[in-house]
Amino acid sequence: MDVTISSTAEVKAAEKAAKKAAKAARKREVPLDFPRAWVEFADPDDAEQVFRCDLTWLTSRWTCVFGRGCHGIRPGRASDGCCTLGAHWSDDDDQKRVLGHAARLTPETWQFHKQGTGPKGISEPDEDGEQRTRRVDGACIFLNRPGFAGGEGCALHTLALAEGLEPLETKPDVCWQLPIRRGYDWIDRPDETRYLQVTIGEYDRRGWGPGGHDLQWWCTGSPDAHVGADPVYVSYRAELVELMGPAGYAALVEHCVRHMASPVAPHPADL
Repeated sequence: MDVTISSTAEVKAAEKAAKKAAKAARKREVPLDFPRAWVEFADPDDAEQVFRCDLTWLTSRWTCVFGRGCHGIRPGRASDGCCTLGAHWSDDDDQKRVLGHAARLTPETWQFHKQGTGPKGISEPDEDGEQRTRRVDGACIFLNRPGFAGGEGCALHTLALAEGLEPLETKPDVCWQLPIRRGYDWIDRPDETRYLQVTIGEYDRRGWGPGGHDLQWWCTGSPDAHVGADPVYVSYRAELVELMGPAGYAALVEHCVRHMASPVAPHPADL
């Protein structure tokens, strides 16, 4: 009995400490609005498109700190990272692609293999009826929890690394794109021509919609996550190539290199 009480007390103490750390980390986040340096250039592969890229973000030292300092987006669930809510499918093709890769997962590599291959499957509707990955025990069904023999973290991410693939090939679109945000806007010129503006920027709290302000912690504005050895445009090369195309990415690299040689408006979380 004494052991149980002690264990329970230790768990509660750990949870309290984690919440306190997350609260302190939230206070260290930089404001959402600060000076940014942007560059616009024509898409080498499409004359009707123009890329608008946030150099402040893309040359920052952000890096994913899942499992090594991530405070999570929900209180008491730091080990979930940003997987607590599940992943919304971008379209049917996104879901079909992930299902194809998930079929290669086994009970040894996927903690919730039995649930995922059962009658309920891997998808469920959210409060608005939009389909997303099903949540099991409060987080995405593909998230292996601490202590799982097959390893902690996304089972689809681990699958990609084991097979020599890029994680963007196996994971839902929203998962591999975060925290890059790609947006589209048609721009009308004074001469009555128009072009499609493709924005490549930071997926900050606002990217989540109104609920983003309620997240316990968010990494892109936190100095705790701006500790990468390489700038984002280097560490996220594969993702940016997928979002922009090889030629678009090559042009972006040139602009990033010039910007870093004479930086203007650096990301405040880097400092």
